[in-house]
Amino acid sequence: MAIGKLYIGRKVRDVREAARATQSQFAERLGISTSYLNQIENNQRPVSAAVLLALAEKFGVSIADLSSGEGDRLLSALSEALSDPLFEGYTGSLQDLKLVTQNAPAIAHALIAAHQAYRRSSEQLASMDDRLGRAALSETTPYDEVRDYFHFVDNYIHELDILAERLAAEIGLGGGDNHSALQHFLLNRFGVRVERTSLKDELIRSFDPASRRLSLNAYATPATRDFQMALQIAQLFAAEPIDRAAREAGFRTTEAVEICRIGLQNYFAGALLLPYESFLKRARDLRHDLDLLSAHFGASLEQICHRLSTLQRPGQKGIPIFFARVDRAGNITKRHSAAKLQFARFGAACPLWNVHQAFEMPSRIIRQLAETPDGVRYLCLATQITKGSGGFRAVQPRYALALGCEISYADSFVYADDLDLDSRAAFEPIGISCRICERHNCPQRAMPPLKSRLTVDHDNRSIVPYRIV
Repeated sequence: MAIGKLYIGRKVRDVREAARATQSQFAERLGISTSYLNQIENNQRPVSAAVLLALAEKFGVSIADLSSGEGDRLLSALSEALSDPLFEGYTGSLQDLKLVTQNAPAIAHALIAAHQAYRRSSEQLASMDDRLGRAALSETTPYDEVRDYFHFVDNYIHELDILAERLAAEIGLGGGDNHSALQHFLLNRFGVRVERTSLKDELIRSFDPASRRLSLNAYATPATRDFQMALQIAQLFAAEPIDRAAREAGFRTTEAVEICRIGLQNYFAGALLLPYESFLKRARDLRHDLDLLSAHFGASLEQICHRLSTLQRPGQKGIPIFFARVDRAGNITKRHSAAKLQFARFGAACPLWNVHQAFEMPSRIIRQLAETPDGVRYLCLATQITKGSGGFRAVQPRYALALGCEISYADSFVYADDLDLDSRAAFEPIGISCRICERHNCPQRAMPPLKSRLTVDHDNRSIVPYRIV
């Protein structure tokens, strides 16, 4: 994949400071002048291919790491926030936004947080009635805080991932038959006995600290039971690093800290059952065949997809993919993207995205070649899953999973083998969400883009009753 002009001064400065070198010393090792390095670090000039190669050769820096990462996610979030009419007349160029996200990411995060607070307050004010005097304006929810935390750390927690991988090797996990190993480890290390039983109130698991007994729902799938044992190990074995990571995240409320602890426990459990290096190797060998990966590791499709989205270890990165879980109402209940495609923070996802079709074709993996308004093309996969357990009257929540990558990585996926990746006509136009999509002739448009003018022709009517100017 070709790399365009890169203004990555902050990243280059971080590499230099990590090497404890002055600008003069660093420039000499790169074979450039000190003034050129100074211009690079201040984003006055882009990094040349020769400098990129020198950084890779002499300082062990991954070119992929330099050309991607938080910048894309932060730029997407900032661009969406600034598309609000509130900022009309104040939005800078794309290059201006890149300079802000690269040189002053804390300012970009602050602006995004302020815009979120503004939207929540505006929405609540718009819906309030005569109880306004007794109602308090909402603040950032703990769930939103935690969601953004994982989003901006690239959904990868290095300390927990390494710890889980070492423990998996110690107790022999990652081969697909994990149940006995997990059960024995809980008993031998922590004195916890595992039993399968019928739990009330649709509980999946229940742990009694006094009796050291872990009860698992007898009707849950084997993958779910294994994950719940791994989660119990996370709570007992990795409590200290999990608590430390949650505290250091800087959340504003106790609720957010507790929700983050749940997320970190889940992260450790997934990393324990699907150890990084062995999972990455198997994913490459099987060309990301989701069903084969699920069978090999004894994990659910959702666990496999979620783990693929966390393969962001420096120097050992997997394919940069996007991953989301969507409910039948179109709500995105899980989301992460290591690719350029970023999910909307407000409103529903694009109706042309194949994830919505998954509910119409259960148990099938649906493929789509898609192109976003910025001209980037993607291989998109979607499939429906059913969660829950029990009999006829049990609640069975249904979700659609979405997974995909930029088309330059499609050859790494078995699902691309018989698709015509070179035909422009094969790619369907999709967007992020209607409120920020600039496509003028989309028959599925639910609402006009926020920053566009409209004209209405009363004598001629198409599916959408207005034209975007």
